[in-house]
Order: sequence, then C-alpha cells, then structure tokens
Amino acid sequence: MMTASSTRAQFIIERIYDTTLEEAWALWTTKEGIESWWGPEGFDVSVLALDLRAGGGLLYRMTATGADQIAFMKRAGMPLSTDCKISYTDVSPPQKLGYTTMADFIPNVAPYEVATLVELKVTTAGVKMLITFDAMHEELWTERARAGHESQLSKLDKLLARRGGTP
Repeated sequence: MMTASSTRAQFIIERIYDTTLEEAWALWTTKEGIESWWGPEGFDVSVLALDLRAGGGLLYRMTATGADQIAFMKRAGMPLSTDCKISYTDVSPPQKLGYTTMADFIPNVAPYEVATLVELKVTTAGVKMLITFDAMHEELWTERARAGHESQLSKLDKLLARRGGTP
C-alpha cells in the first residue's frame, strides 16, 4: 500500500479496543506502558530513556527471552539483546504518534530508516488504533516485520483483555 505522502511501500495494521483514548496513548508513550507490551512474543523490553516530543526519542533494550526466539536469533547470527532507538517525528497527544527507527540489525544490509505512524481515534466501537509501517528492504524482511508487529500487538491485545478492554 502507498500513501500520497510517500513513495515507499507501506503496510497497515488496525485494531479496535474497548479502552479510553488516554489509556491507549499512555501504552504507547510512557515507560510503564511501553514495557508492559512492547516487542514481539518471546522478547522483553526495558526503556532506557524517553523524551516524548517531536525531535525527541526513545531508547530501549529488546532481549530475546523465549526459547524459539533465542534459537532464531542465534541461527541468524543476531545478538540476543539489542539497543533500539526511536526518533519521534510527530507527537500530537492523544491521537497521533509518528516515529522512525533504524533498521541496523540486519546482517549484510546497510542501516536505513523505517517510519511508523500510530493514529488513535475514538469510535462508537471503541478506540481505533491504525498503525502504518514502512516496508522493509525486501519482501522477506517486510513479512518478518509484519509478523513481529502482529506478535507485538497480540501482547497488547492480551494486556487490554486482562484490563477489560478486549479487542
């Protein structure tokens, strides 16, 4: 999928949650919120620094903790823990969060930026979360990214379900 403002391929993931706009925003923008669900299944995240403003950033450590994920990372020649940095491009509380990350973890591929846009909107069904991601450098890595994001969001689904905000 392409947007009018981008020539790069993108993909979108959408969810609707029975929660408040403020809670949904906090899950994306606070240390406690991010650490409660961020990262694919089998990975834990620790926030090291958070400066929530356009031009600011998030520094976090993602560590493989699940047996399958540890095995995959080892087979791929990738470290079990990686420090990741997000640079915020748009912080418009509580409805829009834009950021870029460096894809600098792919063996034999020069680092490049990947943009993400999170849009939150109250609807009659709940809070609609629309997330637009840049595609990766090749289809295989785009599918891995999509699977990782879907896995990460399944952790958010479970977290909100425990709180009574089922998707």
